[in-house]
Amino acid sequence: MSSQEEILNDGRFSYITRDPRFWEIPEKERKIKIDKRFRAMFHDKKFKLKYTVDKRGRPVNYTSTENLRKFYALSESDSDLSENDSKEHTEKKMKKKKAKPKGEADS
Repeated sequence: MSSQEEILNDGRFSYITRDPRFWEIPEKERKIKIDKRFRAMFHDKKFKLKYTVDKRGRPVNYTSTENLRKFYALSESDSDLSENDSKEHTEKKMKKKKAKPKGEADS
């Protein structure tokens, strides 16, 4: 750590702290926002790969969906919409299930 402090105190490298090219990206801006059209990539089997080794041959135990969640996020407005859509979808299923026994009893 002391060597890093010495570098920052050195006049030749003092511009690094003020130059926006060297700033870290804030965590909320790191992930790319995905809208609801592409939300299936987080849970669809077509996008899921099981890795057993990494690119250097070391054993690992993770899937490609974990990588997707690492780099992509659902946009805030779309995630709210998707939650509402999923609630409405489950309510419609429940209504259909309740309606079927009544229809079957009539026939």
